[in-house]
Amino acid sequence: MSPTSATPPAAPPPTPPEPVLEGKMALQSVRLSDRVRLVRNVLPPLIVLVVVVVELLIAQLPTRDAELVAHLLFYGLVGPAVTFFSVEWIAQGTRARERAERELRDLYVELSTSNGQLRAVQELMRDLADAPDLAAVVEVAARGAVRVTGATHATLSVPGGLSATARGETLLSGPSADLHPLKVLIPGGGAMTLHFQAPPTPPTVALVEALAGEIANGVEAARQRTLDLMTLFNVDQSIRAERNMRRLLSRVTRNMAERLGADARAAYLFDQDGVLRLEYAQDFSGREEVGGSPAPAFALRVAHAGTPLQAEGDEAAGVFSHAASVLGLPMRDDQGPVGVLVLGDARADAFEGARVPLLAFMAGQATLAVRNARAYLYSEELAISDERARIAREIHDGVAQSLAFAAIKLDLVARKLRTDPEKSEDDVKEASALLREQIREVRRSIFALRPVDLERYGLLETVRRYVADFGEQNSVRTSLDVTGDIHLSPGDEAVVFRILQESLNNVAKHARAREVTVSLHGGERVKLRVQDDGVGFDPEAVTGRVSSAGGLGLVQMQERLEARGGSYRILSAPGHGTVVEAALPQL
Repeated sequence: MSPTSATPPAAPPPTPPEPVLEGKMALQSVRLSDRVRLVRNVLPPLIVLVVVVVELLIAQLPTRDAELVAHLLFYGLVGPAVTFFSVEWIAQGTRARERAERELRDLYVELSTSNGQLRAVQELMRDLADAPDLAAVVEVAARGAVRVTGATHATLSVPGGLSATARGETLLSGPSADLHPLKVLIPGGGAMTLHFQAPPTPPTVALVEALAGEIANGVEAARQRTLDLMTLFNVDQSIRAERNMRRLLSRVTRNMAERLGADARAAYLFDQDGVLRLEYAQDFSGREEVGGSPAPAFALRVAHAGTPLQAEGDEAAGVFSHAASVLGLPMRDDQGPVGVLVLGDARADAFEGARVPLLAFMAGQATLAVRNARAYLYSEELAISDERARIAREIHDGVAQSLAFAAIKLDLVARKLRTDPEKSEDDVKEASALLREQIREVRRSIFALRPVDLERYGLLETVRRYVADFGEQNSVRTSLDVTGDIHLSPGDEAVVFRILQESLNNVAKHARAREVTVSLHGGERVKLRVQDDGVGFDPEAVTGRVSSAGGLGLVQMQERLEARGGSYRILSAPGHGTVVEAALPQL
């Protein structure tokens, strides 16, 4: 199979350059037609004239033998010679025309082949651009090289261990000793080997080398796309997993700096007064800085412009010491400017050619993260405020009133101690019992409110410790049964533990139970079950009530679970204990 047999048929092939073709055709056509016209118009009269002259000359010869010899010489030699040279003269023009036609046909075939190869190269470039990943790029490149060059086999390998093999229109299952291999290096790493049935021509070698360059571009583009996706994934993970503002900004700016090879980074946020202040920074030495210092002039310029900007020289040095160039990315949302991210480098023009649209998109993601973190901080502040108000209300309505009642009892005892000792003793016992109950109540509240380190111990260990401590604190027999694999996000783990905490607090507060059983099962959904043998209650009668320790009522617990795709229910009746069941979908 020839190198051109594998190329798709041209339909229709391109027409050769008109000035060249018309010039050659016109030149050969004029010469040949002039010769034919000259022979047709001039030769017959010339022959008649020559014959007449020759006959007149022959007629003057002295003898008939001389006339005969003269006629033989003229008609036997001169006539055929004239005819031969005339026809030969015409034949030369015909042969020249045929050579020109052959050259045109060869040129036509060459241009048709080149056109087919060009179309195949364009298809290969389009396929390389559409390939979703690096492995697909290598496979597409191997098939395209076979299609473009007409090779029987092609093998392509790139750094990273990726390789692909393609076969052309041949019956051979693989390369053989009869084929002619051609190996070229891929710029940037790797190699491509093609096998041909005939030795590759210099144009074919040049074509293969050009293909190697295009393949290198496709491989590099795929690598860049992969790096972009990995960077966006890391940024997204930072947004999802982190609610601490400074740690969040540190992660986001680190991902962006690593993507560009920058050495310094900073994040500035607008405060509640509309002042742009430093939230987080890391200089060239790796030293981190936090604090509310005002933003430099460059950061303010980026915030007001609302578009990515670059700066060099003194303006760059005003952001980071020893910086030769800086890149600023605004953080904006529908409500207006949020802040500015700045990357710095000690090299001049370090950010020329940077993928600014990608970085701007990452800055947009960071904006969402900042909004979420601020909303989370605000919700925490509200929760703390609500919890303080609830504790104050419960101390006022519960512990404070009980202590006041105990104080009044003791005052009465002091007055009646001499007049009615027996009654005073009963009152002292009643006040002592009340004080002990309030001490237990305070201890229950302290136990429920103490911080629990889910991040340090994980959900299962935290549940085990809490259930065991709860039994000891409240003199209740507890048991824990854990089955299956449990994989929840940190937020879901916190919700499950909070449900457990609230359920056990209700047991301590209201159930008067002797035994509590806790089970945690992992499957398609994580299921929590808390069962006690206490006095029970009517769920309809207490729905919406806020408990004394955990701060979550039954409705609030149900809303938290349903917001995350879970379910929650309570099974209870007076005198029959209580069962709390909660479920959340697994990751």
